[in-house]
Amino acid sequence: MSVIIFLLQLIAAVIMLPLHILNYLGIWDSFMKKFFPHFMSKICVSYNKVMDDQKRRLFSNISDFTGTTKELRLLEIGCGSGANFKYYPRGCKVTCLDINPNFQKFLSKSQAENDHLTYESFVVASADNMTSIGDGSMDVVVCTLLVCSVPNIPAVVKEAKRVLRPGGAFYFIEHVADVNDSSWISFFQKVLNPSWKLIFDGCSIRRTTWKDLENAKFSELNLRHITAPTSMTLIKPHIIGYAVK
Repeated sequence: MSVIIFLLQLIAAVIMLPLHILNYLGIWDSFMKKFFPHFMSKICVSYNKVMDDQKRRLFSNISDFTGTTKELRLLEIGCGSGANFKYYPRGCKVTCLDINPNFQKFLSKSQAENDHLTYESFVVASADNMTSIGDGSMDVVVCTLLVCSVPNIPAVVKEAKRVLRPGGAFYFIEHVADVNDSSWISFFQKVLNPSWKLIFDGCSIRRTTWKDLENAKFSELNLRHITAPTSMTLIKPHIIGYAVK
């Protein structure tokens, strides 16, 4: 089976050769950094429609983690265009973090549409190195559809845990590798993952993020595997939940 997967990956690489050349020359990467935020803002609108019920249920208890200040301090890492803002409770103080500064102009639109929130700042940084965010400074950290594209998931989880106060919560929704390694979804994830990562700015469809969360030693982990109601079959396997520091 591994030989078949390798051969099919090779065929896909040949088909994608023009993109590989553009990527090698640095042209594709520059193009993606500039236009990926616009593309993702459109994707997030569609994704929110199909995941609306799941997101509302997930974030329904987020106010329970308000700290002693009586103000919910929330950090969203990989905030993108702000598609999650409408799910946050009134008066929530939101800090946005993304590695791509081009998302900021899309955030402005979401902020205007969600004036029930207080926006603290937009931080340009990598989720695995959030040095500008203080230890224990957040009640809640939110991460949705991010770790598929970061090189070091344990470092991201470690940073999220660091900035949370004791008793704070890390909320997550991520597409992952199919847990059934013998399924057709798993097979095509393996075949198409190298090409998928090139097209979608480093996004991997073979991440086992649930293992990193289990290894992070949170005091409580509420995690479910679900099949997302999306038309994109390769990213139907999802994990959703929250972990308490």
